[in-house]
Amino acid sequence: MFEALRMAPTFARGRRDARAGHVRSLTISSSLVVAQVRGPDDTHPFRARIAVRAFGAAQWARVEDDLAAQARYVADLLAGRMPDDIDDVFSGAGLTLLPLSLDEVAMDCTCERWPMPCAHLAATCYALAASFETDPFGVFAWRGRGRDELLVRLSQLRGTSVHEADAAVVPPGDGTAGLGDLADFWGTGTPSAPAPSPPATRPDLLLDQLDPPGLHYGGLPLAELLRPAYLALPPEEPP
Repeated sequence: MFEALRMAPTFARGRRDARAGHVRSLTISSSLVVAQVRGPDDTHPFRARIAVRAFGAAQWARVEDDLAAQARYVADLLAGRMPDDIDDVFSGAGLTLLPLSLDEVAMDCTCERWPMPCAHLAATCYALAASFETDPFGVFAWRGRGRDELLVRLSQLRGTSVHEADAAVVPPGDGTAGLGDLADFWGTGTPSAPAPSPPATRPDLLLDQLDPPGLHYGGLPLAELLRPAYLALPPEEPP
């Protein structure tokens, strides 16, 4: 998709740098992707940022209603899989999950090299695409809906046993501290509100608290394969 945005001149180097592990500390939050990139010829790392517009509450509500209307979508997402025809759901709401043109993406890099996008941004694009293969929920987070918030909402719409605690503000530490106001990055608009933190008594909370094992099956991390079984457990009663 990023190659289709006509940024080919720098993408050959960006692909090499991403595969060589030069992209570090990649974080995805609502609207914004941030990474530290240090190429083989760089004396220090540079900060690359890629932003899209997050969907609003009404737009997400329509998408969630359509997803919850079919059990197979919920089953795939609970298992950590991206449904094959997910684009149809977003198209039905008049949206696209991934940006379709360069006009929908804002980018900058502290290297300040021209022309933009630079090789650091190109490498970040490849690292971002690879992260979506490992964790498809990253693309939802980029559009403004975190994994836990999405699954809780779908569970509520389907009437399942996953309970939602009182919403709380996500604490700092999502990788965007010190980056300035996102509205300034775009030039206009208001940044999306932080997503609520996951319920403290969720049965699968342990999977998010421990360091994930480096094991995969069928391209999915072991923790995500185990998550449906944890979610089937009754929630822990508060003391």
